[in-house]
Amino acid sequence: MTESIDQRTMRVDDAIPVLEATPAILRSLLARLPKEWLDFQEEAGAWSPRTVLVHFLQNERTNWIPRVRVTLSPGEVRKFAPFQQLPPPGEIDDADVNARLAEFATLRQESLQVMRSLNLQPEDYRRTAEHPSLGTVTLAQLLATWVVHDLNHTHQILKSLAKRHSTAVGPWRQYLGILDL
Repeated sequence: MTESIDQRTMRVDDAIPVLEATPAILRSLLARLPKEWLDFQEEAGAWSPRTVLVHFLQNERTNWIPRVRVTLSPGEVRKFAPFQQLPPPGEIDDADVNARLAEFATLRQESLQVMRSLNLQPEDYRRTAEHPSLGTVTLAQLLATWVVHDLNHTHQILKSLAKRHSTAVGPWRQYLGILDL
């Protein structure tokens, strides 16, 4: 008998629609924007839309699938390697947005192919690994985090693009809640 999993547990089939949509969403938002929009920071230290895109790439290269593999590995000690939020300096400044969007789409497609091929069973979602700062996490939590991470950073890009025009909207600002986030 197959053991059921909690209905709130994120599963691959639930995650794929959002994860699959993200590259096209980013392309539609960023592909044709001028440099001033792509590099806008709403405040000192904030990430620009270009920086967020590079962060998406960094995650796709070194975070999601490697951590899925660690969690599913047969060993008793399963520890995630520390994660660097952004690649080494220079990659952001020189990032050709259209090339980065294409690379992200390809990497994401490969990641989703891996996820589909795993044929995860209910017990797999409960498998655990050690996060360097959060402690024990489950595969289901990692998968849910991947989805929410995409949504969070898409929101961050939208907010940045909106805030670039916070004064340009004039008196309508009072009706545009995104400008107060």
